[in-house]
Amino acid sequence: MEGGKPSLELVYQAVQALYHDPDPAGKERASVWLGELQRSMYAWEIADQLLQLKQDVESCYFAAQTMKMKIQTSFYELPAETHISLRDSLLSHIQNLKDLSPVIVTQLALAIADLALQMASWKGCVHTLIEKYSNDVSSLLFLIEILTVLPEEVHSRSLRIGANRRTEIIEDLAYYSSTVVTLLMSCVEKTGSNEKMLIKAFRCLGSWFNLGVLDSNFMANNQLLIVLFQVLQRDETSTNLHEAASDCVCSSLYAIENVDNNLPLAMQLFQGVLTLETAYHMAVAREDLDKVLNYCRIFTELCETFLETIVRSPGQGMGDLRTLELLLICAGHPQYEVVEISFNFWYRLGEHLYKTSDPVLHGLFRPFIQRLLHALARHCQLDPDHEGIPEDTDDFGEFRMRVSDLVKDLIFLVGSMECFTQLYSTLKDGNPPWEVTEAVLFIMAAIAKSIDPENNPTLTEVLEAVVHLNQNVHIAVRYTSIELVGEMSEVVDRNPQFLDPVLNYLMKGLREKPLASVAAKAIHNICSVCRDHMAQHFQGLLDIARSLDSFALSADAAVGLLKGTALVLARLPLEKIAECLSDLCAVQVIALKKLLSQEASNGKSSDPTVWLDRLAVIFRHTNPIVENGQTHPCQKVIQEIWPVLSETLNKHQADNRIVERCCRCLRFAVRCVGKGSAALLQPLVTQMVSVYQVYPHSCFLYLGSILVDEYGMEEGCQQGLLDMLQALCMPTFQLLEQPNGLRNHPDTVDDLFRLATRFIQRSPVTLLRSQIIVHIIQCAIAATSLDHRDANCSVMKFMRDLIHTGIANDHEDDFELRKQLIQQAMSQNGQQLVNQLINTCCFCLPPYTLPDVAEVIWEIMLFDRPTFCRWLENALKGLPKETSGGAVTVTHKQLTDFHKQVTSAEDCKHVCWALRDFTRLFR
Repeated sequence: MEGGKPSLELVYQAVQALYHDPDPAGKERASVWLGELQRSMYAWEIADQLLQLKQDVESCYFAAQTMKMKIQTSFYELPAETHISLRDSLLSHIQNLKDLSPVIVTQLALAIADLALQMASWKGCVHTLIEKYSNDVSSLLFLIEILTVLPEEVHSRSLRIGANRRTEIIEDLAYYSSTVVTLLMSCVEKTGSNEKMLIKAFRCLGSWFNLGVLDSNFMANNQLLIVLFQVLQRDETSTNLHEAASDCVCSSLYAIENVDNNLPLAMQLFQGVLTLETAYHMAVAREDLDKVLNYCRIFTELCETFLETIVRSPGQGMGDLRTLELLLICAGHPQYEVVEISFNFWYRLGEHLYKTSDPVLHGLFRPFIQRLLHALARHCQLDPDHEGIPEDTDDFGEFRMRVSDLVKDLIFLVGSMECFTQLYSTLKDGNPPWEVTEAVLFIMAAIAKSIDPENNPTLTEVLEAVVHLNQNVHIAVRYTSIELVGEMSEVVDRNPQFLDPVLNYLMKGLREKPLASVAAKAIHNICSVCRDHMAQHFQGLLDIARSLDSFALSADAAVGLLKGTALVLARLPLEKIAECLSDLCAVQVIALKKLLSQEASNGKSSDPTVWLDRLAVIFRHTNPIVENGQTHPCQKVIQEIWPVLSETLNKHQADNRIVERCCRCLRFAVRCVGKGSAALLQPLVTQMVSVYQVYPHSCFLYLGSILVDEYGMEEGCQQGLLDMLQALCMPTFQLLEQPNGLRNHPDTVDDLFRLATRFIQRSPVTLLRSQIIVHIIQCAIAATSLDHRDANCSVMKFMRDLIHTGIANDHEDDFELRKQLIQQAMSQNGQQLVNQLINTCCFCLPPYTLPDVAEVIWEIMLFDRPTFCRWLENALKGLPKETSGGAVTVTHKQLTDFHKQVTSAEDCKHVCWALRDFTRLFR
């Protein structure tokens, strides 16, 4: 913070402005200034003084939050000898401020908990706190608050205390856990079951359950557990207390997931939850939805916990199927939000049963699944007074999509055909109201694809009935019936006599605004599956494509229709493809030309992305089978279109979104004709490089990687492509070398290394011999620490493939040269690379990146194991051995064990496992 330590008066003014300044700009300035203060060294002293002065809630809250943040992120700033006075000061603050505001107490409790976790010299902190405050009734609330957040903070992402310290803390907390539970029970008794105290006690108990340190035998016979279920059984329990008690029961059930190791407690919880059925019915009768949802959460957690027992010994002991009955009772509740809570359990049950494939077991659970599906079909019904088509973006629309997914996952237990026939018979034999018909069609659409379409009279009967549906039915019924037809495209493919009536039916939908998009999607499905049969209808598809904008289609639906058309186009005779492709592209090309000429005349910029996206989808899906030696039928068309794309790109070169769409379109054009796009190579590369110098859009790097992939093995193109790479690298390095350049431009990092990797794969010697490779490797080493999924993955893949080049394809003529070039690169950069990889794994990267890092390490070992052993030893010597709180981060034995595990690993996954365990010591 510039200008030295600010006065308390200035800090007060900033806090007041943050909360009370009517001008948003003033608030923003105060927020930025206070943020800078919190990051400075002065924050410790200022926060302490503000808490001592206790002037008002806002300044105390800011100070308490600052203390918590500093302890979480900047604890290393304090010398070890100040830790004890900081602890004593925080305990004194929480006692003095306990009545000011609960949020301040929570922030201070978090600060104390985070300090206790990092301060190795504070032994037995739970014991100290209980001894100091448990006899003073006025201190109980903040004592319980500290004891609640302490277990929660053990696995906090904000604290990097390391696995050794974490293990030590968890053992310590387990040792004192029974003392805490006894304290909670005595607090409840002391305050005469006061509601506020009960809520605090249940929250605290849940927190200790979540950490998994409570002794299950001690808990099974504990009075607090009895109180917990009494609260949930009582009709008059308030909403807040009910929620706290429900959360606590859910935590306890989650904690005993390994049922066999916790039998006494498991039995108590199992029996306790079964007693809540009456209370559930009472909550339903009182229309208390909050309580109903809480009970359903508890019943679902019960089923999740005992899932394996239920599948292993259904109907016996804790495999009692009354648990499933409870969930089906909830499924009968009229509000769909209630049944939705249980979806994950039903999905997991289906997964378990699918793996066992035991027909007897399946038969036992089938009736439950049938009843569930019946309830789901009812929940999917729209309101009888609903107007228009079903919405798929609101909450209810999303619920229906989740139902559709769940039905697909469970249908094997009931039998798709059996269920489909049953559903159809309810429509055929009865005359249900429209909303029932629509819901039945919706469920039929979910399972249509899982039915074998061969010689299936029911399916053809359904198809016939749907395409002859009365046009006067509710529009939602027509909408869902069109969806069903789209899902039945396999049936149409096996029964081509239905193709004409189906297409006529869908064309009617296409002409009606509300049904146009869903009809387009169905036509796209039919085109994808019935490509050969659709070839005769290509002219009709072309007519639709020409007048696409006369239909009321969403952008996705229009693109889907063009995709279907392109898929069919690729099945036409080769001699017809060029002309038809030209016709199909003409509409989009004319539109792009019109935009260019309009802009030239009126100076206004118009958005060409719609047309670029449509061209891209046509090129992407026109994949005719071309024999060797034949000219690709799409080549001529793409060459004709290139000038328009080039001009569009030039016109909009400053607009990243439009340039990205141009590049995407060109990428699919190049992929479409492969080597046939050679005539475009020179002008395209020239334009890319010239625009990139001014506007470094990362999509040019991506497009470059496509060109290298297609042409990198052609000797005549290699030097030109290398020149392209070098020309693109200069502005890229300038961009990435700016302050925070790597973090601010992850897409550029991703695409640069995608391009470099393609070069290594297609023409390694060309790149390895060039001047630019040294800079690319240095950039890669710097970028290994970038915490961005795609960018980091690209960097690691480049390093892996680079090193692999030194050992791959050892039968080829250039093997010795490649090996020598990689040897040279590794002798210059190997130690730096290994240091960086070990440091970034320990301090920068999330665990999901470790398999990629392991692959790089594995390749270095394969290339030169003895040298790697030396590099790894040096890298490990540089790691910190202790935390700022004085706890041991890593022992000498852990370092030598890790070194041995990695260097003696027999495959890459062993390296990955070793990295996983080792990096936990620093998290």
